[in-house]
Amino acid sequence: MTPADQTLAPPRQDAARASEAPPSAHKRDLAIDARELTKSFGKGAARVEILKGIDFQVEVGEIALVMGPSGSGKSTLLAAVSGLMKPDSGSVVSLGTDLWALSRGEIDKFRLRNCGFVFQGFNLFPALTASQQIEVLLKFAGVKRAERRETAVAMLKAVGLGHRIDYRPEKLSGGEKQRVAIARALAKKPRLVFADEPTSALDGENGQLAMELLRKAAKEQGATVLCVTHDVRLAQYADRIITIEDGLITSTDADPNSFVH
Repeated sequence: MTPADQTLAPPRQDAARASEAPPSAHKRDLAIDARELTKSFGKGAARVEILKGIDFQVEVGEIALVMGPSGSGKSTLLAAVSGLMKPDSGSVVSLGTDLWALSRGEIDKFRLRNCGFVFQGFNLFPALTASQQIEVLLKFAGVKRAERRETAVAMLKAVGLGHRIDYRPEKLSGGEKQRVAIARALAKKPRLVFADEPTSALDGENGQLAMELLRKAAKEQGATVLCVTHDVRLAQYADRIITIEDGLITSTDADPNSFVH
């Protein structure tokens, strides 16, 4: 185990929680219920199936990690269940709404009201400061002007960037940009948080901070967190680990200990 791995290792879970099996599907309050999702790219001989009839559920307030090798379909699955990419077939019921039965405009409004996103590429606006990255999102979400700056500053301080509030992305490191993205995703207290490799640009200490913020959103605000990652250090933070390979779910409740090195 490297020093970074040691830094990111969370407190030991108690035995009862570690051995607790997830409730059966019919008793669960589902935030996401996806059925028979398929997605392919290309045509003819060049056509490649990415998702091959996936059934996929995530419970309200759950931190679910989707793990698998490169090209397994993780990011495509995340895009399909979050309203970013329409599947070829299948359905996604999100917070009780049949997502892909909505118009594109209605999906955009649904995401604005309910979703926070953390992308591997940060997706920050080059001309805006760290605070403004958050403030502009809060504006579109309907937050009053007087509250926007206050909320943005508080969120940036929470991710250790109180000294970078008025810095633009060009003056931020990769890890700092990712922390701004995480602060932005959580600022409006979304009911759903979708994260694509949220710790890819972070060292062990800042990776731990990021996951603690995501866990706080889940456990204190009731947010549902769906995270796709290659980072095995995150396994112990998850309520459940879902594995995917070659476009198919291979486990819906993988043993977290098998991912810790």
